[in-house]
Amino acid sequence: MMNNYFHYKNDALHVEQVPLEDIAEKYGTPCYVYSRAALTDGMNQFKNALQSKEHLICYAVKANSNLAILNVFARMGAGFDIVSGGELKRVLAAGGDARKVVFSGVGKTIAEMRMALDANILCFNVESSTELDRLNEVAGSMGKVAAISLRVNPDVDAKTHPYISTGLKQNKFGVAYTEAIALYRKARGMKNLRITGMDCHIGSQLTETSPFIAAIEKVLVLVEALAVEGIHLEHLDLGGGLGIRYDDETPPAIADYVAAILSGLRGRTEKLILEPGRVLVGNAGVLLTKVEYLKHGEEKNFAIVDAAMNDLMRPALYDAYHEILPVSREKNATQTYEIVGPICETGDFIGRARELAIAPQSLLAVLSAGAYGMSMSSNYNTRGRAAEVMVDGDEVHLVRERETVEQLYAGERIIS
Repeated sequence: MMNNYFHYKNDALHVEQVPLEDIAEKYGTPCYVYSRAALTDGMNQFKNALQSKEHLICYAVKANSNLAILNVFARMGAGFDIVSGGELKRVLAAGGDARKVVFSGVGKTIAEMRMALDANILCFNVESSTELDRLNEVAGSMGKVAAISLRVNPDVDAKTHPYISTGLKQNKFGVAYTEAIALYRKARGMKNLRITGMDCHIGSQLTETSPFIAAIEKVLVLVEALAVEGIHLEHLDLGGGLGIRYDDETPPAIADYVAAILSGLRGRTEKLILEPGRVLVGNAGVLLTKVEYLKHGEEKNFAIVDAAMNDLMRPALYDAYHEILPVSREKNATQTYEIVGPICETGDFIGRARELAIAPQSLLAVLSAGAYGMSMSSNYNTRGRAAEVMVDGDEVHLVRERETVEQLYAGERIIS
């Protein structure tokens, strides 16, 4: 989506004060380009909306884990939501505070638990009874006590794509709502665990507040039941999931989303943790790509670009829509194109049926690519991953070098 940070000036698409054409010329394509101002603006919107409530904003690292982005948020006082030991290492390398880290995910390994305990993270979001057993044993072997919350599955329909809906009882995430009280009782009896909170995350790319409110209502029933049993929580982690506009969606503004959550909490005094990801970075980044060929078929016209499904997986995986704009607006007649990559898969497309005035070597900007773009990229077809650039006003910073093919096979060995 076009916004204040990505805009046309004299028919040339800019990020902040820098023409995207200049970035493509210097750093090549495909290339991810991020706006620092957009990143800080999103975080500030959360901070301003939460001024009246004790809170911690834990950025969901999985959305985009580039060290420069993590560092921007760390310097603003943010915490981090991680789902792997690798993400914890990234957070620490970027200057993040381990004491503001929550560790989610259904498959935490012993090694990952040890790493997180050594780092003194804020909390483990535990997702099963067997994980409770493992974490208690690992913490005991280290002479430590692990702070935990249980991720409760409220069985709420997030009204989003089924692959990113996480709060229904048929999903793999969290503990069953009906079993939560029994598991809190079990955790209370484990000497190397300390109950600190309750966690709930129902899905991603949500565009209305009603699912969040429904989840909060069910969570509060459990919180009050635990209090009756003498289990008092320090924080409520209501996850993330707030969506962005890719096409014609109308998600609530950050301030309205936060206001709805605070209203739903009905004055609860526990510290509030939120885990925004996509809403902070999604519309803060674009993918720059170049048209290599125009191919006119019997039924469709194809614009074959140098970006592919290995660079941006969302269209192939979710049939997701991304707005695609020419970096230089031409006054020529438009044609309808399928925007496709060079990978040997029919599903390798970036956009379908787009009206564009383009020619070979034209530059295109794939909008709303800051979330789940680079972080989901791969090396399929032995393609090095794209360069990443951050723009800060009129300054351009290379924040990740383009991968070389030699780097891709540097760790491989031929046997005799």
